[in-house]
Amino acid sequence: WAGKQPNVVIGNGRPWVGSRAVVDAMGGIERFVKPGNKVVMKPNMSFSNPPGWGTTTRPEVIKELTKMCLKAGAASVLVLDNPLRSSELCVERSGLRKACEDLPQTHVQGLTDKSFYQEVKVPDGKELPSTMVMKRVLESNVLIAVPVAKSHSATGVSLALKGMMGLIYDRPDFHLYLDLDVAIVALCTVLKPQLTVIDASWVLSDGGPGGPGKVFPMNKIIASTDMVAADAMAVELGTWYGRKFKAHQVKHIQIAHQRGLGNMDVASQAIKEVDA
Repeated sequence: WAGKQPNVVIGNGRPWVGSRAVVDAMGGIERFVKPGNKVVMKPNMSFSNPPGWGTTTRPEVIKELTKMCLKAGAASVLVLDNPLRSSELCVERSGLRKACEDLPQTHVQGLTDKSFYQEVKVPDGKELPSTMVMKRVLESNVLIAVPVAKSHSATGVSLALKGMMGLIYDRPDFHLYLDLDVAIVALCTVLKPQLTVIDASWVLSDGGPGGPGKVFPMNKIIASTDMVAADAMAVELGTWYGRKFKAHQVKHIQIAHQRGLGNMDVASQAIKEVDA
């Protein structure tokens, strides 16, 4: 691998060690975070459930990534989501606030008030001309997507692409008035994380997004600079609704690939596996 960066890195083992290992294999956190940068980390934090339900990103993953960002010189790390349940209960029961409470310049917040959002135009957004995005995301230097790998009743799966909906205000509109999969892809033409780290240590294989459902250990962390590639890898490694799927069978992943947002063809990826 000398001189060549992998497109996708898969870490096998404990989630906190795997999180560090995959980022190191991607070239290190310093590839993405520079001294003085404002970092926004986007986990799944929408439901007021404990980590064992598989509906929220594991606290160990967020803590490890945050520590890495701070060591690289980040001025701040904001762990942000627009929860679907009580904001206070979500940050508490997910374990994310407690995991980060001793880390400097770090805040875990569920932002639900409209004042935290700003209207943003979506270029070529016929399906989605504009949407309201968190101001703190727009003000940040680095966006890191850290979704949990879980099923979703409307989109099949919820991974990095779908997770970007947690950074907008008008997320109910996506479900009520738009083709959800098409709107997700339109949104991802505006919200483009520099790094995606998927927490697939435990997978909610059905009953998602809010659970309860069948949760099984996969013991993997998946990293890529390409959201589409990361999502595709998680789909094909996992078992969903009792069976295996290919990435092209997930509508928003296929559309994102077709629109040039990334590469869903797992067979064509330069993949590196690391044991943690």
